Amino acid sequence: MPFETFFIYVILGVLAVANGFLIFSVFKLKQRLNGFLRKGEQDIGDVLTNQITKTEKQEQDIKEISEKTNKLEQISQRTFQKIGIIRFNPFAGVGGDQSFSIALLDFQDNGFVITSQYGRDFNRIYAKPIENGKSKYSLSQEERKAIGQAIERAIGS
Repeated sequence: MPFETFFIYVILGVLAVANGFLIFSVFKLKQRLNGFLRKGEQDIGDVLTNQITKTEKQEQDIKEISEKTNKLEQISQRTFQKIGIIRFNPFAGVGGDQSFSIALLDFQDNGFVITSQYGRDFNRIYAKPIENGKSKYSLSQEERKAIGQAIERAIGS
């Protein structure tokens, strides 16, 4: 047998083994693919369509939640979230700490301070607007303390 014939048989043998390996690999790949493409009796197309639908719904839900969160953040900027209260006795030696000043401020330190001065024969109540932590009206020491306490005790700080 000439060398060329022997060489051709060797090459054909190697190709047959390689072909067998490829057929086996394709068969195993097809089995894995069939297992992946079928989930019980459900087709992968149906599974993917369901997942896409669910994902689109979740994206819409996230968008709505984000919009609602933004609205709530805007509202919270205008709600009272800083509160300070000081009790005091405006008349030394008479009565107890029945008088008070209370400051109610929003996120930007806007709001008002209410002061109640209690005496034996009277009760006076004052309200003063506050803008950026200050008032255009003169503030008593207790009102300034209540405002300072409110700013100091801000929610979330």
